[in-house]
Amino acid sequence: MIRTRSPLTIAIALALVAPATFAQESAPSDARTLDTLIVTGTRVSDRTVAESQSPIDIITPEALQATGTTELATALARALPSLNFPRPAVTDGTSGVRPAQLRGLSPDQVLILVNGKRRHISALVNVNGTIGRGSSAVDLNAIPVSAIERVEVLRDGASAQYGSDAIAGVVNVVLKGAGKGGSLVADVGGYSAGDGRQYQLSGDTGVSFGEGRGFVHVAGQLTTQDETNRAGPYQGAAPNTGNNPDIGEVAYVYGDPKVDAGAVSANAGFAFSDNVSAYATAIASNRDITSFAFYRSPNHSNQGALLAQVYPDGYVPEINQLSQDRSLVAGVKGDTESGWKWDVSYNYGYNHLKFYTQNSINYSLGTSSPHRFYDGALEYTQNVLNADISKPLEIGLAYPATLSFGAEYRREKWNQSPGAPDSYTSGGAQGFGGFTPANAVHSDRDSYAVYAGLEADLTEKFSAGIAGRYEDYSDFGSEVSGKLSARYAFSDAVALRATVASGFRAPALAQQYYQVVTSQYNASLDRFFESGTFPATSAVAQALGADPLTAETSLSYGLGLVLQPVDRLYVTIDAYQIDVDDRIVLSSNLILGSNAAAQALLASLGVNGVTSARYFTNAADTRTRGIDVIAQYTIPLANSSLNLTAGHNYNKTEIQRIAPNPPELTALGANLWRIGRDEQGRIEEGYPRNKTTLTAAWNLARWDFNLGATRYGEFTSRISETGNFANDQTYGAKWVFDASARFRPTENWAFTLGADNLLDEYPDRTIFPNANSGQFPYSSQSPFGFNGAYVYGRIAYTW
Repeated sequence: MIRTRSPLTIAIALALVAPATFAQESAPSDARTLDTLIVTGTRVSDRTVAESQSPIDIITPEALQATGTTELATALARALPSLNFPRPAVTDGTSGVRPAQLRGLSPDQVLILVNGKRRHISALVNVNGTIGRGSSAVDLNAIPVSAIERVEVLRDGASAQYGSDAIAGVVNVVLKGAGKGGSLVADVGGYSAGDGRQYQLSGDTGVSFGEGRGFVHVAGQLTTQDETNRAGPYQGAAPNTGNNPDIGEVAYVYGDPKVDAGAVSANAGFAFSDNVSAYATAIASNRDITSFAFYRSPNHSNQGALLAQVYPDGYVPEINQLSQDRSLVAGVKGDTESGWKWDVSYNYGYNHLKFYTQNSINYSLGTSSPHRFYDGALEYTQNVLNADISKPLEIGLAYPATLSFGAEYRREKWNQSPGAPDSYTSGGAQGFGGFTPANAVHSDRDSYAVYAGLEADLTEKFSAGIAGRYEDYSDFGSEVSGKLSARYAFSDAVALRATVASGFRAPALAQQYYQVVTSQYNASLDRFFESGTFPATSAVAQALGADPLTAETSLSYGLGLVLQPVDRLYVTIDAYQIDVDDRIVLSSNLILGSNAAAQALLASLGVNGVTSARYFTNAADTRTRGIDVIAQYTIPLANSSLNLTAGHNYNKTEIQRIAPNPPELTALGANLWRIGRDEQGRIEEGYPRNKTTLTAAWNLARWDFNLGATRYGEFTSRISETGNFANDQTYGAKWVFDASARFRPTENWAFTLGADNLLDEYPDRTIFPNANSGQFPYSSQSPFGFNGAYVYGRIAYTW
């Protein structure tokens, strides 16, 4: 039998062997490290990327703007091999507010910071069958790209330093600060299929005042994006019934939503003296997002006579989201003559999502039914008070150690508000029924935290750090997390780094309290079900075996090599293992429609007409193992330079434990599994285990050429227990190429022409049994979407 070794084992072996190998050769005299100073994952003021004890990536504005995308999450996914950002369609709110995942973990297991301060999460909870199902994550696309100086991505557990959510890592968005100058940029593009037109006007400028003691840098962007549609023709056997059009007719809208968006930001600072300064950051964005639900035929629900008067050709309900996002961080910081540094700040974040269903009808209201319904709203608010203190300590070492400690208070609120009565009365609006008064939620909680850390260069070659955090939540209790990190430089060319960290993620308020009954489509059965999402503490969920949610906890290990064997070449190899216990997941849809005992149970609780139910649960433990390899090399040429970057991520998540099925479900009969094989598939293999990125940037006096290639590995979609397991499908690996050319006739003007997905690559087509009778030809889990080639032009003026 052939025995295989895990990627973690291989990386450890490399880490142990490599120092001896490189020690045989003397490092070049001019070998250098990447000297970019970092502010993420450390309190040391002069720590660089190469000196970091944890793996960290710096994403520059040039990298973010190297493709035609106007979305921050999409740009990061193209720059980072460990980040996945699929583009789901026909998934209600998730079609418009899409989650991203780092290292294959849940989207809410990565912490997002802006200028080092916690970014608030979205009010949305993702409850449909997408990657990140059940997550309540930050909406990265609410941050304007034009405001960004760089993005620092810490690929390491950091709950001991930052608190809840930092299990997979930390993404810190650093905004443009002091300095004059600015830019004005116009973008236009569209897909080769003839749809998805995008227009964006963006800009930024910085000014100083008070004899250079203060600055304000403002940025903004306006974006319009048309929908795309890759739906296929109906090829089934029951035309013009239910949700089926005529044979050969393309009736669905399956692709990206329509978006109109605007965002502004301001980053400011003022030095009162050499020792005390104030700072403030504000970001505001509005987005009007229209996505699409399932088509209804002219005789949908036996309403042929009514629809002949209203929608004689059938209709596609539209789900309209109005997202308002606001944030403000203000603080004062300084240092004392004795070396103490302090930072006191207030952090406010707010996200409000209004839902409307349009191009729809409430059948119970007949021809007098409105066609646009207000469905209700979700709202999240965050308030944080933080005090952070640090000081260099002379403890007899060659370089001072850094002691840091602090305290934090956080208050969160999450509300769910009902819609207009017409949106939910007697079946409600088709496509997305409104939240009822019984769904109304007003929830809040407080948390208190204290934390401390110590970092030191123990010798010229060996540095280490320790951090700990205690946090107490008003709704579920307290958690303690810690972290140990170390780095040893064998020479200027070779260093070994390692971390061990415990972490946690508190259950989001939305995960604890969200409740709604909606129409859900089961592709394997080709049927709609009235599906209810119920809080774990509700009577319905309790009757189906739910337990109150608690925090998920993690233990992660990292081991890496930092190599600079020759001048201008920088290579990192980092292996990791992340164990998550009591992982919070949304249960599979429990099909109850034909179960007489279940229907009687629900009726006894006052719930009728629900044929499928689900709730959040801590029922799974997972283990994620992987390797990140990043290499950067610069080749100086005559009057130009060629910058080469290669990255590879291997990532595998396995479910280690699923809690036994609760006796309440077992008593109701077969095929009621709390965590079914479809959800297990999304966690374990619903995303690529391998992703490789290759980029080349050739910079000349007047021209810049960029070429990027990304290989997305295979992923698999599993069928639930109620379907045919033979219909599980694995989608093959694909290469996607991006290219652009920029001409700079003067120092101020630049003209760019480019193409993303230059070769018009699509994912494998979905097999017919899973494709809604051929109408959904591609998978929403595709890591690069399914829109084809995108061609764009850009005009930029800078000063």
